[in-house]
Amino acid sequence: MTNSILSQKEIEYLKSQRLARIATAAAVSTDEEGSIQPDVVPVGFDFDGKYFYVGGMNILKSTKYKNVMKNNKVALVIDDLKSIDPWDPRGMKIYGTADIVTRQGGYMESTDHPNTQYIRITPKKKWSWGIDEPIFVEGKFNVKRAQA
Repeated sequence: MTNSILSQKEIEYLKSQRLARIATAAAVSTDEEGSIQPDVVPVGFDFDGKYFYVGGMNILKSTKYKNVMKNNKVALVIDDLKSIDPWDPRGMKIYGTADIVTRQGGYMESTDHPNTQYIRITPKKKWSWGIDEPIFVEGKFNVKRAQA
């Protein structure tokens, strides 16, 4: 089960990482009808070669879960620093669609708060840097893009 928008090096990188940030957004009920309040939060994740899975201790009560139930478009960022001297960041930004699934064997099983409910993200677009190629090429930021 592989995703064609990701290279083998990108898949290996994703499988070496455990933390990401997920961004969600949905209309909020305030005085301003229809206003959108984006939300971003650090999360643990799994990647099976095709989908990303984001869980949580109280996921059904979380803002990310409530937002996904109203708007299934999400963004996910996974990044780190290979080194700070020289400055060598690497990472990926994923745009995708999300749904809620029950999943056995996910990373939440190995926590003190096991939960089988996950937000499953299907990647639609991705940007990566510093994984397949150097981050800077001839003094310019080098970003690799792909779309499903």
